[in-house]
Amino acid sequence: MPSKVSAIVSAWAAYDPDVDNPWFSWDYLRQNTGTLLAALREHLLLTLAAVAVAAVLAIPLAVLAHRIGSLTGPILGVTGVLYTIPSLALFAMLAPFTGLRPVTVLIGLVLYALLTIVRNTLTGLRQVPAEVVDSARGMGYGPAALLWRIELPLALPGVMTGLRIATVSTVALVTVGELVGFGGLGNLIIGGFNSNFYRAQIMAATLACIGLALALDLALVLLSRAVMPWHRRRTA
Repeated sequence: MPSKVSAIVSAWAAYDPDVDNPWFSWDYLRQNTGTLLAALREHLLLTLAAVAVAAVLAIPLAVLAHRIGSLTGPILGVTGVLYTIPSLALFAMLAPFTGLRPVTVLIGLVLYALLTIVRNTLTGLRQVPAEVVDSARGMGYGPAALLWRIELPLALPGVMTGLRIATVSTVALVTVGELVGFGGLGNLIIGGFNSNFYRAQIMAATLACIGLALALDLALVLLSRAVMPWHRRRTA
């Protein structure tokens, strides 16, 4: 009869961590579909809200920087400083005023997205040919008409590039919201690490996060082609 020690040694030798804790598990997906979808929904809503609010703030700031050259440095400087603040420090500064709520994560994501959209929109505005602007002025276009009918349409490639970069980076940054309890798929990724390195949960949430970033980027590429047919023909 084998001793208890030899039985334990045999059991340990037969133990395969890849089998007991696989990186992918259909059982995990079937049993946690609701949890994954809820985290994906929170991740998506935070991303879309942050990029939308950032665009509403950043595009006028870029137009202001383009029209008033002396403001370019301060606007890029302030948004650049905001971008460099570590997420943990930023949430710590916001929490006393906003509490541990989704709005805390949203404000942080908006502040991080500002620089990308401002810089790319400003680049797009600067690439509008001067002769086109002069011709529009010669035809009687005022500042507002010049902006809405000439400059912004021609700057759209830069604007859309900024939105694509901001969207993809925001998808990644939402995971950091786990620090205050609202990180979407980040909650599952960090939860997997804290639950004895639960590989199936970590991998499922990570793949969902990557898939979300690719899907949103593809949607913006298709939107760009729809609103800028002239740009598509030029680059074909």
